[in-house]
Amino acid sequence: MRRPNFYAGLELARFSERRRDTAYIDRQIAGTAARVVPVWRSRNLVVPGDQPRAVFLDPASVDALATPPKLLVFLGERDGASYFALDVSGHEENALPALFGPQTSFLDLRSVGGLMDRQEGALLAYARGILHWHARHRHCGVCGAPTRPEAAGHVRRCTDAACNTEHFPRTDPAVIMLVTHEDHALLGRQRIWPAGMHSTLAGFVEPGESLEEAVSREVFEEAGVSVADVRYHSSQPWPFPSSIMLGFHARATSRDLAVDPEELETAGWFSRSFLQQTHDPDRFRLPRVDSIARRLIEDWLAGAA
Repeated sequence: MRRPNFYAGLELARFSERRRDTAYIDRQIAGTAARVVPVWRSRNLVVPGDQPRAVFLDPASVDALATPPKLLVFLGERDGASYFALDVSGHEENALPALFGPQTSFLDLRSVGGLMDRQEGALLAYARGILHWHARHRHCGVCGAPTRPEAAGHVRRCTDAACNTEHFPRTDPAVIMLVTHEDHALLGRQRIWPAGMHSTLAGFVEPGESLEEAVSREVFEEAGVSVADVRYHSSQPWPFPSSIMLGFHARATSRDLAVDPEELETAGWFSRSFLQQTHDPDRFRLPRVDSIARRLIEDWLAGAA
C-alpha cells in the first residue's frame, strides 16, 4: 500500500456506533484520559517552532473556554485517550494568549501541517473539518429553522418538529491530477497563490459525473488539453474548508494548450529535469509538501506514477 498522504492515515477508533450513547460520551468527557482539540475560526492551536506540536486541553477547562453555544464533538479514541473537538471561536483574538498560553498560537493548519507529527496533523484536520461543518449548518437546508447537534456532534437535527430533518457531515469530492506527456508535466498557477508557486490542475466533481470524467473535463476546461489513461493514485482529506482530494495521473494526447484565463493565470509544460532542479522560489516553486499535488509530482519524478 502507498504511504498515506498528509492528514490521512489517522489511527483513531471513531466508534460511530457509540455516538448516540450519552452515558458513554459523558464517561469519556469525565475521564482522566480525555483530550480536547480547540478550534478557533478554523485555526488549530499549536506550539510553533521547527517541529510544531498540537496543544490538547484538559476537559476540566471546557466550560471556561467554550463559547456559546458550547459545541463539543466526539472524535474517537486513540492510545487509550478520548478526543473531542471544541469550538472556541467566540473569543476575541486579543484574549487568546491569556486563555490558551502565550507560547501557543492558533494557526492555519496548512502553514504548519507539513512539519508536524502525521497523527497530530490528521487529528487537527479532522477537528477543523467537523467544526467547519457545524458552523455552516446552523439552520436547516430544508425549512430554514435552527438546527441542534446530536450524536456527539455528528448530526444536526432541525428543531422544527414538522420538519425534523437530520443533517449529516458532508465532504465535497474534488479531483486533482498530474497530466504528463512523455517527460513533461502540465502545471498551472492561479493569481492568488504565493509568488512562483505552480501546481497540478484540480476541480470539483459535478453531479452525474464519474471521477474519470471530471478529470478529463477539468483539464480540458482549464488548459484545453485532452487526456487519456486516467489512473487513480490516492486520496487526501482536505478540510480547507471541506474537501476530499481524489488524486489521479493522466496522459495528455498532445502538448497543445488553450489556457482559460478565468481559471488560471498561466499554465505550461515542465520537463522532468527542470522540476528536479532548484529554482528561485519567487519565480518557480512546487506546491506545499503537505499537499497531494506535491505527492503526485514527486511520485512521477521518482518513477512511481
